[in-house]
Amino acid sequence: MPMWNHTGHKRPDFAIDPGPGQESVWDYPRPPIAKRDARTVEVRHGDAIICTTNRSFRIMETASPPTFYIPPENIDANLLIAAQGSSVCEWKGAAQYWALAAEPNLPVGWSYPRPRARFDMIKDHFSFYPGRIECLVDGERVRPQPGRFYGGWITNDVVGPFKGEPGSGHW
Repeated sequence: MPMWNHTGHKRPDFAIDPGPGQESVWDYPRPPIAKRDARTVEVRHGDAIICTTNRSFRIMETASPPTFYIPPENIDANLLIAAQGSSVCEWKGAAQYWALAAEPNLPVGWSYPRPRARFDMIKDHFSFYPGRIECLVDGERVRPQPGRFYGGWITNDVVGPFKGEPGSGHW
């Protein structure tokens, strides 16, 4: 039986049907959208709190867990330094990478200093790789999106399967 999402589009047959209080990443749009999120987002490294905010943006794109972007004024910039490397997102533009000042060779996050117009609201906001640094949403420890490159934040309120899992290369 086909599964239809709230927008009237058919989810793929392999998509997990969301339960109460959950969202399917297969209901997220492509191209992605940004939405304000008032939940408490915290990023830590050991005892150091890199940020705490309830004013993040959540980027949502089909097949990927959402990614949270934290305003620069909520970041303890003394804990981060610019890291080597860059990448380009077809939707958001060129990314700048960030590492912990104490571990400069491992990028733990990124930002978009000059995002494309559609994502101007996340200019200079930071996001982080939950597989490299501790990220929490309303106290829940975020699980990393599968795959080495992706930065999606998996919490109990989103279901997949997610891009980056084995067999998802053709999505």
